[in-house]
Amino acid sequence: MASFRRSFVASAGLLMAAVTAQAAGFTLGSPTIKPNSMLTDAQVFNGFGCSGKNISPALAWSGAPAGTNSFAVTLYDPDAPTGSGWWHWVVFNIPATATNLPEGAGSADGKNLPAGSTQGRTDFGAPGFGGACPPVGKPHRYVFTVYALKTDKLDIPADATAALVGFMIHGNLLGEAKFTARYGRSK
Repeated sequence: MASFRRSFVASAGLLMAAVTAQAAGFTLGSPTIKPNSMLTDAQVFNGFGCSGKNISPALAWSGAPAGTNSFAVTLYDPDAPTGSGWWHWVVFNIPATATNLPEGAGSADGKNLPAGSTQGRTDFGAPGFGGACPPVGKPHRYVFTVYALKTDKLDIPADATAALVGFMIHGNLLGEAKFTARYGRSK
């Protein structure tokens, strides 16, 4: 049993090293938000005590790993006081030819997303971008991630949770690129 564990751990380590090596040149950026900067009112939710514009930022990526057949994009707050974080945006089935999402692509109707893309349900309970709205106090981290996937389509029900989408993303992952921004409220 001990040799099986060592073999399994070694195999898992090699697999993770391969994914990391494949994605070494994979980058994500935004002309709207700089890494480690504070989000603006444009990216803040309008509701739950917040009064922002709820507009998804422009995102652009490059250097996807060989074999990428589609992309997914998520926005996640690991600091939300839920015990499991908070999913603010989930987009999948983005065609492999796409290299960006324009500002406002996360509108509820998704009309500015690349053809074939699907927005999943967020923790706000509906598809589309849901901006930052942490409780008053310490600023939260907002992690923007683009995932390169080995499949051209994730077969996911329309009412699937963000956790199910995440499971499917990680089951088809070739590489990922991310950056983090912050946002906090004092009242």
